[in-house]
Amino acid sequence: MQCVWGFPQTLVGFILFLINIRRKHYCYHGAIVTEWDSGSSISLGLFLFVTKESVPAVLRSAGGSRPIGSPLVVHEYGHTIQSIVLGPLYFPVIGIPSASWANRKKYVAMRRRGVPYSAFWTEKLANSLGEKVTKDISFRDNF
Repeated sequence: MQCVWGFPQTLVGFILFLINIRRKHYCYHGAIVTEWDSGSSISLGLFLFVTKESVPAVLRSAGGSRPIGSPLVVHEYGHTIQSIVLGPLYFPVIGIPSASWANRKKYVAMRRRGVPYSAFWTEKLANSLGEKVTKDISFRDNF
């Protein structure tokens, strides 16, 4: 599905994956998670790129009968579900608004004043979808 319907974002994710090929990778519910040194995380189709500090070592491996994700990985996986649903509309509907919410000075200042990251609809939906599909816990209002 991601390689056809979600091709644009999966292609960009694959290119980022190749650029970061020497980083630590693992699989989470069919997505490829890469731990990188960037100060932020991103989901691009099948590929999740998360900050190393956000993934405790105990959560990096399959614990028991299913993979376990940190709240950040669950959140980013929620964006992967958005990508599956929206396909080529993912970038304009989710990607651009989400990147704007994460990076624009105005919104960063709002979060510093206590507005949770999940207050923005794309992020709240990613949390909800990630939790529903994975059965793991995502960020709540403290993110």
